[in-house]
Amino acid sequence: MKVAVFGARRYDIDSLDAACKETSGIDFSLSYFDALLDKTTAVLAEGHQAVCIFVNDTCDEAVLQQLHGYGVKYVTLRCAGFNNVDIAAANKLGIMVTRAPSYAPEAVAEFAVGMILTVIRKYHKAYSRVRESNFLLDGLVGFNLAGKTVGIVGTGKIGLITGRILAKGFLCNVIAFDPYPQADKAAECGIKYVDTLEELLKQSDIISLHCPLTDNTNHMINDETLALTKPGVVLINTSRGGLIDSSALIRALKSRRLGAVGLDVYEREAPYFFADSSSKIIDDDVFVRLLSFHNVFMTGHQAYLTEEALKNIADTTLKNLKDLEGTRTSENLVQ
Repeated sequence: MKVAVFGARRYDIDSLDAACKETSGIDFSLSYFDALLDKTTAVLAEGHQAVCIFVNDTCDEAVLQQLHGYGVKYVTLRCAGFNNVDIAAANKLGIMVTRAPSYAPEAVAEFAVGMILTVIRKYHKAYSRVRESNFLLDGLVGFNLAGKTVGIVGTGKIGLITGRILAKGFLCNVIAFDPYPQADKAAECGIKYVDTLEELLKQSDIISLHCPLTDNTNHMINDETLALTKPGVVLINTSRGGLIDSSALIRALKSRRLGAVGLDVYEREAPYFFADSSSKIIDDDVFVRLLSFHNVFMTGHQAYLTEEALKNIADTTLKNLKDLEGTRTSENLVQ
């Protein structure tokens, strides 16, 4: 099977090549492209039976129609989210879509906790100072995690693990909101559910987002919801950028409603993330303003990036395609 891999970085290539060597029963021929998938690059998939994409590729109806015309039968995502794929259009065209729903939840959960520690204990600022032989501690005062209330929004595997680390490791009071609660699993992790998102926002000293991007969750953090939070609240997002209205985030930072923010994602990250943008002019004024705040810590969508996660993603991706070609179904099929 010929597979066109879009947005391929060296770590993707290494992990997928290794997985190919371990896969039996089907011969994969992978073509790696640095470019993201969109209507201008879809032509690269011509002659391939499948395309493999990531979070910032565009796979809307127009792109899917192009892929269908080139004979593509499968779209496989090397990530859990699939909000960038028009599933209804794919079904209409007979293109089957799979994802990697659970590749290494520990990776993202551990990163989220690390991001919390970074913004409240100011590791990033201390590192920069010491590199310049400045050992003053002024401006580096943080606060203890023990005893603080942490609100987890979304209790899938990542949210539950994040809550467990904070509750059992740091002795936090961890509360959660999810429209589909898992009471028994949450209790095992030391997490207590609240009835509404509003209740979580009002109680939390720290809020960590762990939910998918859907029509219902798009801009769930906005002017109205931020107004419900405690003054000085810490907000962490390692999930999807679109969960937060970035303009509202700036207003909350300027008003001092937010004490610190940690972001591994941004709602309009595609033109800049997963590439060296140091020589680019960043045209997104909202993005530039966010980067200017001393109490905003941002990373480039790396929360998932561990050796274990990359291996699991590669293995799952090829297994999905093998299953589709062999049985026309997959446990990770998106419909």
